[in-house]
Amino acid sequence: MQMISFDEKDQVFHLHNDQISYLLSVEDGGTLAHLYFGKKVDNYHGQLRYPRVDRGFSGNLPGSNDRTFSRDSLPKEYSSAGEMDYHTPACIVRQKNGSNALFLTYEGYQIVSGKPDLKGLPHTWVKDKDEAQTLIVTLVDKVTGVKFDLAYTIFRNRPVITRSVKVRNTGNETVNLEKVASMQLDFVDRDFDSITLPGAHAHERRVDRNPINQGIHVYSSIRGTSSHQMNPFLALVDPETTEFSGDAFGFAFVYSGNHKFEVEKDQFAQTHLNIGINDFNFNWQLKPQDSFQTPEVVMVYSDQGLNKMSQAFHSIIHERIMRSKFKNEVRPILVNNWEATYFDFNEDKLKTIVDDAKKLGIEMFVLDDGWFGHRDDDNSSLGDWNVFKKKFPNGLDHFADYVHDRGLKFGLWFEPEMISVDSDLYQKHPEYLMHVPNRKPSPSRNQYLLDLGRKEVRDNIFAQMEHILDSQKIDYIKWDMNRHLSDIYEADLPANRQGEAYHRYVLGLYDLLERLVDKYPNILIEGCSGGGGRFDAGMAYYNPQIWASDDSDAIDRLSIQYGTSLVYPQSMMTSHVSVSPNEQNGRITPFKTRGIVAMWGDLGYELDLTKMNEQDRKAVQKQVAEYKKIRKVTQFGKFYRLKSAQTSNQCAWETISPDQKEAVLCVVRVMASAQPYITKTKMVGLDPDKHYENQMTHEVYGGDELMNMGIYDPVEHGDFKAQLYHFKETD
Repeated sequence: MQMISFDEKDQVFHLHNDQISYLLSVEDGGTLAHLYFGKKVDNYHGQLRYPRVDRGFSGNLPGSNDRTFSRDSLPKEYSSAGEMDYHTPACIVRQKNGSNALFLTYEGYQIVSGKPDLKGLPHTWVKDKDEAQTLIVTLVDKVTGVKFDLAYTIFRNRPVITRSVKVRNTGNETVNLEKVASMQLDFVDRDFDSITLPGAHAHERRVDRNPINQGIHVYSSIRGTSSHQMNPFLALVDPETTEFSGDAFGFAFVYSGNHKFEVEKDQFAQTHLNIGINDFNFNWQLKPQDSFQTPEVVMVYSDQGLNKMSQAFHSIIHERIMRSKFKNEVRPILVNNWEATYFDFNEDKLKTIVDDAKKLGIEMFVLDDGWFGHRDDDNSSLGDWNVFKKKFPNGLDHFADYVHDRGLKFGLWFEPEMISVDSDLYQKHPEYLMHVPNRKPSPSRNQYLLDLGRKEVRDNIFAQMEHILDSQKIDYIKWDMNRHLSDIYEADLPANRQGEAYHRYVLGLYDLLERLVDKYPNILIEGCSGGGGRFDAGMAYYNPQIWASDDSDAIDRLSIQYGTSLVYPQSMMTSHVSVSPNEQNGRITPFKTRGIVAMWGDLGYELDLTKMNEQDRKAVQKQVAEYKKIRKVTQFGKFYRLKSAQTSNQCAWETISPDQKEAVLCVVRVMASAQPYITKTKMVGLDPDKHYENQMTHEVYGGDELMNMGIYDPVEHGDFKAQLYHFKETD
């Protein structure tokens, strides 16, 4: 079945599968107009022509006396500055004469099987050409010869369309791209709420829902990364949309740098959306015959609420963005030494943690910050990826062998994007530190940024990492980034091209990661940026899991992980059990609850195993054993959010195996009450005709019972109580 058709008579493109349709058309003046995005339409008969209305203060086509057609009111696929459309433009192109006026008109199209790769950028991909089709529509500004190839890929079995733009300069003069959105989408006669994921360090991805009123609403980052402060995701939903009902349009930007989501509700109550690289300090020089490729946007439509939207995102990210061989393998249960030792460790001290990890059933030991250079605190040695002999007099391989001999995997922390002034690398190459000439760069945590836009810098760091990794003793890398970008200047670029520095940094990061993944496919890489500061679909292309937040408190994590799950699969979230009182906020939380919340994603431990009492040691053993039974379901099953701690006193989530034979349900009650309400939790997605046995109590329920009647939540004294239920099909 062809998924893309073009009606020559009506000049209408129709992208469609069994779930969704997307329609666009060529209108007067070669204007590419948007018609529809939503639930599948079998056949469009060409009747949804935008009404012709004479609008005051909305200009008309050059040379035309038709006052009823205006690019200012018409819903379009892509707009530019200078064409008398007063919406926020999708692109701004500065020309030699100083003007930024473009007039983009339809030139032609092609339909290709499968999906072209985006060179140098993370992107969705296909296994075979039959699973997707791509429409490429070319718009041209005839005066400058600048062309925009708008790419639309529709997947056969997913409610997903991806979009990106390639800009080609076919003219004779150099132009400067001051803004290039990856997509534009206009809606008519829709009142929307926006759902975004703002936050802060240790306070990431909190669900924020607001009505879209007239005006321009911007959700963005200018920190050089996707950031803790505003995740590169947006949903536009009907005001009545819930987790299980209503329309939801979701948009995830496959990019790890500065981003900008612009939502504008105009004077006609139409909603205009642009998504792309943030135009703050962006200026890309495009010489004749050169091209510029924008990152990709993944668009999802759901007619059954937020859970169905999330499941579509989870599936496309896990199956068609992640590439790691580990993406389908259950993730190892690890212990990280950071909160146990910080910088105060040596080989003998670490061995005691390894020994205890072995006894408790933990599968991997991760050596965090402080193993390299002469690093006894965070004031030195970043950029010197050689072993600190004082801590490892026999070398790192000796300790790695000890870990492996105990039957554990061995992981190692790196922060490859950073440099310390107190480092050998800085002494040899001070020019590698990103800084503006004649200005002192700004430290953050007393560390500075490497100029990753430069190949020689990337080559140096990669060679150092190679020296460590070629030993084949490393099973896992934690890739950290503990500051955002500042002092933006790339030494390899002339003054008139410094507006390229932000994006070239991100391209350099991707290049470094690509080389690492290509050479070491057997190393599991976990992303991190002070926790969740670069938790995006772009990083999923290289890292199948990411540390969700430096806040490891179980109750805070309810909101953090709830928001994260709107877009990202649970296998991508690492979540650890840490000490109580929690070191971030001082909260005292039961060990059981900490374990249940951490089992939401990839379980680990962030504490000193050697200092645990016998009761907690037994609790760890029990948690580890239980998690090994359920992790295939919790990491890779279909995920449902049932209750939110942001809107109630409970949080509940459920994962179900693809064959509906196994399910895991978790319920957390936040605050206790002297007169508690009696509550129930109803499951979803089960087979109503199956019988399910509770693996803890051996009670048997019908699938229809669990979904329609539910189960009573226990009434317990004390705050922060949690329950985990594991159900399996039984005869």
